Amino acid sequence: MTKVKTAILGSGNIGTDLMYKILKTEGNLELAMVAGIDPNSEGLARAQAKGVRTSHHGIDAILEDPEIKIVFDATSAKAHKLNAEALRERGKLAIDMTPAAVGPFVVPTVNLNEHIEAMNVNLISCGGQATTPLVYAVNRIVPVHYAEVIATAASLSIGPGTRQNVDEFVRTTANAVHKVGGAKIARAIPVFNPAEPPINMTNSVYVVIKEEFDESAVISSVQSIADEISSYVPGYRLKGTPFIDYRETPWGRLPTVVIMNEVVGAGDFFPTYAGNLDIMTASAHRVGEGYAAHFLGTKEVSR
Repeated sequence: MTKVKTAILGSGNIGTDLMYKILKTEGNLELAMVAGIDPNSEGLARAQAKGVRTSHHGIDAILEDPEIKIVFDATSAKAHKLNAEALRERGKLAIDMTPAAVGPFVVPTVNLNEHIEAMNVNLISCGGQATTPLVYAVNRIVPVHYAEVIATAASLSIGPGTRQNVDEFVRTTANAVHKVGGAKIARAIPVFNPAEPPINMTNSVYVVIKEEFDESAVISSVQSIADEISSYVPGYRLKGTPFIDYRETPWGRLPTVVIMNEVVGAGDFFPTYAGNLDIMTASAHRVGEGYAAHFLGTKEVSR
């Protein structure tokens, strides 16, 4: 076996963009199927045009194929809670792109190795993928007391599912900044910007430190992890060198690391301003490649 067979469950926009990312890459994954529930969906039509096997019988079609080992679930949180058990029973790894969070949070640059034996992992949210590594980069140098992340995306790139689950987005992103990023206290704030023309995704991260630390080491750590992310999300970049500002906080006047970044989409299916969607599919692809490499024993998995 030279590649690991994978399937995308969900033929909507997220699943379609992920399909293009997998197909354009010479990696460890072989896209064996795209499955949805609408036989007339654009996603299934696009997959067929690319020569990918499709089905409108949803998860049942995937479960019937014993050669499929990795499944990207791009459906909904409600659906994934049902899909997760069925996939586990058939020995298929589930990469959850919904807010269901049945399995542990995974950020490719931070903790993929920690959960390399898991059979279900969750990709948090677009804000979580964009900001959690930055908080982690500070925390690996000095303990983070408080982290606040503000994720701003173009209103046109926010679908109805996200709008209906904003509270869940906030909780999930903040939990990831705490549990994966390492912040003792975390807060997440989403902003849907209606500007025309649409803006690129931008993120502002404020990290409060309560003890002395090496400022240059923190800045270097943040820049290093941003470079790592850009290896699989090419449009990910810092908007400037992180800086330390002394601010009044509930805990007194303390140093605050200020980090700002931008995510420009690759334009595989989504418009380039939809970096918030692109970082989710790019991160899912990176996680899938990591697990496939682990299954094949071909190369070391990223941190």
